[in-house]
Amino acid sequence: MELLQKWTDIYIEAGCDEVGRGCLSGPVVAAAVILDDSFKQNLVNDSKKLTFKTRMELDSYIKDNVKNYAIAELPPSFIDEHNILNASIHAMHCALDRLTITPELILVDGNKFHPYNYIPHQCIIKGDSKVLSIAAASILAKNYRDTLMIELHDEFPEYGWDTNFGYATKKHQEALIKHGPTKHHRQSFRLKYD
Repeated sequence: MELLQKWTDIYIEAGCDEVGRGCLSGPVVAAAVILDDSFKQNLVNDSKKLTFKTRMELDSYIKDNVKNYAIAELPPSFIDEHNILNASIHAMHCALDRLTITPELILVDGNKFHPYNYIPHQCIIKGDSKVLSIAAASILAKNYRDTLMIELHDEFPEYGWDTNFGYATKKHQEALIKHGPTKHHRQSFRLKYD
């Protein structure tokens, strides 16, 4: 199914998505993307449906061919203090803060969002597989976070973050049993396994 280029014909739209909500470790990362009217890329889709290689190849194309984009991350300490839903929404707000063009409509993947700067927003369930700007945001956020987790893997190789990216795989759980959590783990998440 072809993704929608625009949700409306009259507003400057920013698509927003976040990644890393279900992880045990690492930040939550969000991106906001304002497409150029001429943006065409048939491979852009929900980041979960793309291979790592395809996503990485699309990264520079998206950055070079959209009107504006921004990426923001919030650390585990913020997630622990405010909970993962609020941290995810706040990360999207932070990404929107970094845009140099002010959107007139915010398109959000999912069903929850907090109002942002009096700009109207539209929550779209599975928006990353329906709307091109949200799909592009999902790719930028996932690439940024995956790259960061691969770098953190060099510091803490026992947790397998270069392949699980902080999700609760068997290897990650076994490493938590053996080594305990690191400073990059979310202390408010279930980290004890037996």
